[in-house]
Amino acid sequence: MSLFPLSVFKRKKDDQIPLAMVALSDAPSAQIACDAGIDAILVGDSLGNTALGFDSTLPVTMDMMAHHVAAVVRGVKSSTRPDVPIIADLPFGSYATIEKAVENATRLMQLGAHAVKMEGLGVEYAERSVFAALKATGIPVMGHIGFTPQSQMALGAVVQGKTHRDAQILVNAARSLEMEGCFAMVLEAMTEEAARKITEARKVPTIGIGAGNGCDGQVLVWHDLVGISAKSLKMARAYAQTRQIWTEALQEYKRDVESKAFPTEQNSWSMSPEELEKWREEGAASYRGQEYMDSEVEIESPEGEPFHAFEKVVGVWERADLPFDDDRDPFANQ
Repeated sequence: MSLFPLSVFKRKKDDQIPLAMVALSDAPSAQIACDAGIDAILVGDSLGNTALGFDSTLPVTMDMMAHHVAAVVRGVKSSTRPDVPIIADLPFGSYATIEKAVENATRLMQLGAHAVKMEGLGVEYAERSVFAALKATGIPVMGHIGFTPQSQMALGAVVQGKTHRDAQILVNAARSLEMEGCFAMVLEAMTEEAARKITEARKVPTIGIGAGNGCDGQVLVWHDLVGISAKSLKMARAYAQTRQIWTEALQEYKRDVESKAFPTEQNSWSMSPEELEKWREEGAASYRGQEYMDSEVEIESPEGEPFHAFEKVVGVWERADLPFDDDRDPFANQ
């Protein structure tokens, strides 16, 4: 196990090999991403849109993030590359004060994340920034500038850095993040020129999403990358159209259920002939396709008290009151 999973960010920048990061939120996807060779995983608050059905990231809570971070950690650990670094988003409002930031970031790290990501330039209190507080706690931080979804109400536009003044503001913000000790920074939805200028000027890696190909790496949201999303975004690319594959699989499943083509004997279990014969002898049922007994049957419970177990219900058997003993349950032989 690597003691320094985040070192891949600096190593790939030094080697001038772009880093590939994916934002996802569940264990199976994390396992697949790691097995496929992805360099890093972001558990982004974009899960509010992709997994939870919200219109924005604002409703995402710390409990939601914790739930998904833990799932992704399990997925990575079960993969062939358990050292892939996991960066977890601090959601809206979770770092409004330094105390909250440290508490919430600590929680995500204890769940197995290797670093946290924060949007914007953070907060300052008594000349101490939230970045400094997290650094003092031993928590690595990834910055995030450009379009920052948590503050979208105040931005007024998606694409940032369209004017020379706005581009310079982004350059200055990136310098501040590096000075604060961020090990990397996400550049989202900004002009390619601004992103390239930042990347060339900064020693820490830049990870772009909608920021052109001049960054040190790229990040895409899983649902966009594999073609699950219903809508396509200019900043993304679907490398497969799996939404259609899923749709066709579900339609075929529905047809098979309705035609009784599924399940088959290969998908089912049967009682052993010996147990079935014992069941017949007790008079509790008859076999495959035949009607059950007309009258109720008294069976002794484990406590020794008799109870009425079955009655004829047009080809359906049901319990009257007490649960079946395992030895009598037709589904216990699994």
